[in-house]
Amino acid sequence: MMIPWQDLDPETLESLIESFVLREGTDYGEQERSLEQKVADVKLQLQSGEAVLVWSELHETVNIMARGQFRG
Repeated sequence: MMIPWQDLDPETLESLIESFVLREGTDYGEQERSLEQKVADVKLQLQSGEAVLVWSELHETVNIMARGQFRG
């Protein structure tokens, strides 16, 4: 189930994004990016609709996914 990011408290959203960024371990190429930069990137992706917040009832977790990966 998709969760509208706008419905979350800003601090909760920030914490979710930070948790996502820290566990993903994404390679950003030659330039390493700070946690703040990575969080800002994900926030922009949520705002633009490229990424979505997804609740998994099976795992009882919230995840961030590319919109194209979400099947629901």
